[in-house]
Amino acid sequence: MRRVILPIAILAVGFLIAGAIIATGPQLQQQPQPDNSPLVRTWIATPQTVQITTRTHGTVLPRTESDLIPEVSGRVIEMSDAMVSGGFFQAGDILFQIDRLDYEVALEQAKAALASATSELSIARRGHARQQDLARRQSTSESLKDDALNRLRIAEASLREARARLQRAERDLDRTTVRAPYDGRVRSERVDVGQFVNRGTSVAQLYATDYAEVRLPVHDEELKFLDLQLNGLNLGSGRPPEVILTAEFAGGTHTWQGNIVRTEGEIDPQTRMITLVARVDAPYETEADQPPLAVGLFVGAEILGQQVHDIFVVPRAAIQANDQVYVINEGLTIEFRDVNILREVEEDVYVTAGFVAGELISLSTINNAVEGMKVRPVSQSLVDGTQTPEDDQT
Repeated sequence: MRRVILPIAILAVGFLIAGAIIATGPQLQQQPQPDNSPLVRTWIATPQTVQITTRTHGTVLPRTESDLIPEVSGRVIEMSDAMVSGGFFQAGDILFQIDRLDYEVALEQAKAALASATSELSIARRGHARQQDLARRQSTSESLKDDALNRLRIAEASLREARARLQRAERDLDRTTVRAPYDGRVRSERVDVGQFVNRGTSVAQLYATDYAEVRLPVHDEELKFLDLQLNGLNLGSGRPPEVILTAEFAGGTHTWQGNIVRTEGEIDPQTRMITLVARVDAPYETEADQPPLAVGLFVGAEILGQQVHDIFVVPRAAIQANDQVYVINEGLTIEFRDVNILREVEEDVYVTAGFVAGELISLSTINNAVEGMKVRPVSQSLVDGTQTPEDDQT
């Protein structure tokens, strides 16, 4: 009997202890199902007023470039200090002087010839007048009368020729002094003191410095953002579009401001580009820390076009296939929206319609996305570590 009761008692005690452990142990709590919705970066739609710009590049060219050609021949006896490669000059400055002696002699000869022709004309006039008087008294022949008239006409022609020779001699003497035709700079020169120069032979290349020009090729579709048309006439406000030129020069980055003054009016049939011409006034008159806009410098250009109001500058990552965006609504589900794209500039896309201000736009591409899919939005600042997830809840 004792052998039967003892095992039963031990089992009973074991059940009691197990029940006590179960009764006093920790209670299991039901955990919620984890949210497996995809995380997406977001951007809040904010309208802006945007200055449309067009970027291009070109090379600085002089407004005018010409060959310096003497109009008389002779030996160079004097040269200006500016008559060297890179030298500056003002309009009317003497660049070099040709020996005047031969032309002074020619001028004196022309003056003497004029005096002789004047005397011959006076004699011819008196002879013609005498023959006219004799003819009235019928005391001369027709042949003598005709000879007197002929001598008068020859004398008048000789006087006109002498005057023309005198003017030419004076002009040639003045041309022995070669002057600058405009404010400019010497590109190259091939003349020196003692050298004999020939009339009609180029001795130097000059270019103007009153303003510089830059030819800027742009795509034809960019013209709709600029106040220009193909014939070069300005539209709208009447002010030519501004352009900011930038170049790496003298160890730094420098900028110059100018204006688009005309178009060349033709579109390249192969590249579909049209060339705009920018002008910068007084390119060599700059501040002490600003280098000149030198001829031949390669520059980048930013042309300021129209101002567009209430436009969305969207990161390129937000544009999905078929020009759509994913709009995240208040229920944290996505909607597919078609958008109107005005233009694309590097990593920015200008959108005019498709969503409204304040809406949340996805910047992430979702594999196998369907409309109504639930997502978990995070902002770009959260990805960068500058915002908490609670700050980005909608």
